[in-house]
Amino acid sequence: MKKLNVLSKIVNHGIVAVVRGDSPQQAIEISDACIKGKLYGVEITFTVNDADQVIKQLVDKYQNNKDVVIGAGTVLDPYTARIAILAGAEFIVSPTFDKATAKICNMYQIPYMPGCLTITEMREALEYGVDIIKLFPGNGFGASFLKAVKAPLPQVNIMPTGGVSLDNIKDWISNGAVAVGVGGNLIAPAKDGDFEKITKIAEEYVKKVEEARGALL
Repeated sequence: MKKLNVLSKIVNHGIVAVVRGDSPQQAIEISDACIKGKLYGVEITFTVNDADQVIKQLVDKYQNNKDVVIGAGTVLDPYTARIAILAGAEFIVSPTFDKATAKICNMYQIPYMPGCLTITEMREALEYGVDIIKLFPGNGFGASFLKAVKAPLPQVNIMPTGGVSLDNIKDWISNGAVAVGVGGNLIAPAKDGDFEKITKIAEEYVKKVEEARGALL
């Protein structure tokens, strides 16, 4: 049931912040700023030093906030996945699909969202129990690619990441994305220590997702 709950939160929120940082403290401050802006899905990438400790701190900090969901990103192998899961990560994201990582996530009942580009990669990921596929890099194809994918694979749930912006988020949602992943455009102000600006940008992204979904009704 926990896996279903996490997947529901990701889909309901419709957006995941991809957090990279120069230090563990910066990653925490970026995450706090996103959550303050009601962007409740947070992915801590393992390019951050001591990423597992960052995940643990955030999970502990927001354990009483039922909206917040903390996951791990840039997970390349099952060993890293297990470290993240033991630290409290509620979902695992990878830039590529890995069978062994899919298996360990299934064993712990943790959603696994691997990066795929081709129909072949997506089909294999579905066979290994993947519920949401990360289209990465999204800017390599564009939003119309989702419709092309859903012709042979109408059951696939896709979360584009890479190239998603405030200007094109409506296109991704209208073409069938169940959620989007945002990184660079969102967290860029962290370089100047302007975390308040990150909160404002997060609020804009959340609003854009709501507007895009409202237009489909």
